[in-house]
Amino acid sequence: MQVQFCGANGEVTGSSHLLRVGERQILIDCGMIQGDEETERRNAEPFPFDPQRIDALVLSHAHIDHIGRVPLLVKRGFRGPIYAQAATADLSRIMLEDAASIAESDIVRDNLKRLQQGLKPQQPLYTRADAQAALERLHPLPYDSELEIVPGVLLRLRDAGHILGSAVVEIWQPGGRKLVFSGDIGPRGTPILRDPARIDHADIVLMESTYGNRLHRSRSDTVAELGRIFAAALNTGGNVVIPAFAVGRSQELLYWMAEHHDDWNMDRFQIFLDSPMAGKVLEVYERHEDLFDEDARALWAHRPNPLRLPNLRVTVSVAESQAINQHPGGAVIIAGSGMCNGGRIRHHLRQNLGRHNAHILFVGYQAQGTLGRLLVDGVKRVKLFGDWIDVHAHRHTVGGLSAHADQAGLLDWYGHIGARAPVYLVHGEDIAREALADKLRERFRCRVELSQPGMTVPV
Repeated sequence: MQVQFCGANGEVTGSSHLLRVGERQILIDCGMIQGDEETERRNAEPFPFDPQRIDALVLSHAHIDHIGRVPLLVKRGFRGPIYAQAATADLSRIMLEDAASIAESDIVRDNLKRLQQGLKPQQPLYTRADAQAALERLHPLPYDSELEIVPGVLLRLRDAGHILGSAVVEIWQPGGRKLVFSGDIGPRGTPILRDPARIDHADIVLMESTYGNRLHRSRSDTVAELGRIFAAALNTGGNVVIPAFAVGRSQELLYWMAEHHDDWNMDRFQIFLDSPMAGKVLEVYERHEDLFDEDARALWAHRPNPLRLPNLRVTVSVAESQAINQHPGGAVIIAGSGMCNGGRIRHHLRQNLGRHNAHILFVGYQAQGTLGRLLVDGVKRVKLFGDWIDVHAHRHTVGGLSAHADQAGLLDWYGHIGARAPVYLVHGEDIAREALADKLRERFRCRVELSQPGMTVPV
């Protein structure tokens, strides 16, 4: 067995790893590369493998940086099965259909500009038809079951506690070697989700390192800070604008709003979940309540349903989204994309960044080159839709709501693996990977390497 690192090496997006077992090839994730325009152009480059020779694809979870190039993989010749946890399969349908729709819309706008410049029109990265062709290959799986995905090779998905349906991937040969890919590991105690499963054995570990150099604030301190931000917005009469992906942080935010509905005076806000796919995502969550933790089930029974708060409005159409801008204050606006590099959040930022009484609340990772990263880093002016905007709004980065485990959480997860398997750190910027590598070596005396593009290592 050999593994080749094909994505998310020294960066946090574009997850992709190729496992070779004899003549068989199994791809783990096929994610979108996200960042500035130049970075995202890499998505159209050839894969570092032949898609037609891939026998099976395994998806760790439904975030676009892990599944976003799956339709392109199929478009370029992949014809095998795609395995994913059942909730991931449901969410992937929503995410990929949305990504394809955006790609088609963006290329129409870009081609109008190209025609004006006398340039030839281009094709989208993939279309809705390509996405549908990929989705037809999905095979939903439950957690903790074993399945032979190619002759002599078994797969098991374990709960990663990152988003609904997220999985730690175990692939092994009976009586032989086992590869464990962490996927994205969630923090213990995350609302709604169960804690990450503990893995007792591995011969090699591919491990995410997004926050390998950071410790999150405690959940209790974070929730208290949320309460203070909402109180400040009520006091000044401003809006609270929250960039968040449709899957994961949006649901946790609604959970806390339900838990503290009375003491945060949430009934004084109009809450908008502004996303064309948000309603579909909420339906998936309700369809998979069996994956919730005990606390979430108790909340569902005794509080307002977090996904159906009485003052929550899910806005689907463009007209509904535009109407939100009529609220100069008293609104909580949750919209994507979570890194502010696309989607409806950019329109809400255009309306609110210049307001002294507005609050912009960042609850997730902001990759290099994105508008979100610029704002988190304190930039004073930004350009949106051709206009320069002076940033006067209050900015808050609430790291304790991250869907990723911090350094301590990652060390704890690895610490439960029996033998000290060698670790290859992926899905992290180098500063985070190097810090985590030092801690792993110091605490566990294990071999740790930073993956590099194209690197191939034995399992």
